Amino acid sequence: MTVISEVGSSPISSSASSRSSAGESEASAIRQRNEERILEAAEAVFAQHGYRGGSVQAIAEAAGLPKSNVLYYVGSKRRLYVALLERMMARWNAMLDDISVDDDPAEILEAFIRSKMALTRAHPQGSRLFAAEVLGGAPFLQDYLRGELRDWVQARARVFEQWAERGLMDPVDPVWLIFLIWSATQHYADFEPQVLGITGRDALGEQDYQHITDFLCRLILKGCGIRG
Repeated sequence: MTVISEVGSSPISSSASSRSSAGESEASAIRQRNEERILEAAEAVFAQHGYRGGSVQAIAEAAGLPKSNVLYYVGSKRRLYVALLERMMARWNAMLDDISVDDDPAEILEAFIRSKMALTRAHPQGSRLFAAEVLGGAPFLQDYLRGELRDWVQARARVFEQWAERGLMDPVDPVWLIFLIWSATQHYADFEPQVLGITGRDALGEQDYQHITDFLCRLILKGCGIRG
């Protein structure tokens, strides 16, 4: 007697179920790959042309997919644009998602700075796109900024305040600290022409980013009264 029959399923129905599950898994994997291709293409198109100048057709061509497929996955240009911006923010802030008062602020803040700098280097277009949206008044992000992101910042701020109460860091304003880390780490993408012009470089390399990251870690942690 097989295990299948012991649990009350015939070999035929179980085989069909397995094929169905395998098919669903494959379809899910294909969907994830296509959505990622669309988001990466949208990041490049919107960063170059802005929301108004970026078309679904251009995104489809950059992604190597039919326009109808792009609309099937994302619904509309507006939904794609907002999803892209929110994904960037979630990616930037992931390092702080699960922090608690029992964590070491030195380790957490340094890891946050380093992860943000790595993402700035890996996705400079996304950083510039977000900056352009905010400089334009953030018309597509008001609900997100005033809702989900505000709640996220306030929750992290409470942890920072508890660290200060325990004497693990100075009682700096936690919200302004988060703003500082966001702006300092994104500067090297958003204002790259300024950075390159003043430093006389054609591009920032791996050693440059390592030096900048080390500098920001030392400066910010020391400013928070944290001894590394």
